[in-house]
Amino acid sequence: MLKIVVLVSGGGTNLQAIIDGIQDGLITNTEIAGVISNNKKAYALERAAQNGIKNICISPRDYDSRAGFDEELLRTINRFQPDLIVLAGFLVVISPAMIAAYQNRIINIHPSLIPAFCGTGYYGLKVHEAALERGVKIVGATVHFVDEGTDTGPIILQKAVAVAPLDTPETLQRRVMEEAEWKILARAINLIANEKLSIKDGKVIFE
Repeated sequence: MLKIVVLVSGGGTNLQAIIDGIQDGLITNTEIAGVISNNKKAYALERAAQNGIKNICISPRDYDSRAGFDEELLRTINRFQPDLIVLAGFLVVISPAMIAAYQNRIINIHPSLIPAFCGTGYYGLKVHEAALERGVKIVGATVHFVDEGTDTGPIILQKAVAVAPLDTPETLQRRVMEEAEWKILARAINLIANEKLSIKDGKVIFE
């Protein structure tokens, strides 16, 4: 049984996709041990509570230093003893110590087709604003392992989404979530839970 901890900052739609995926049998051999948010007002915490999942807020604002926050976040995650950490809209940079402790055991969902519109400064609605400003016709989402860089870890899955002529950043964001993010995040977790992939020479290999 794959034990996962989900880290979130906002509404938790990707968290909900994981919860639904487990309930619907799209994600097998998996349980959510806990949900952690850096934002006390994140609706994701309520989603977790409604589904009987332990949920905790660890806010950087409650600590005198970023190092103190990083240490407490890692301590809390360690208490859950997870097999996998899922960054599902977590808008905090992961510390090197956490990456080292959970090497190849942290995955992230990013709302673009990496390497397009990724890296420092590209998150949330900003990704879709940049895509529309550039005039691209195809966008999408990527699930990848987390390494020391920003959106640079081995890619697990990607799914493309067409840009509509009248799209706004908001409508495009919603469609990318519905058509790509929610689907490939669930699929990636299921692949990991059932040992269907591995990493070789910095790339994901499917078994």
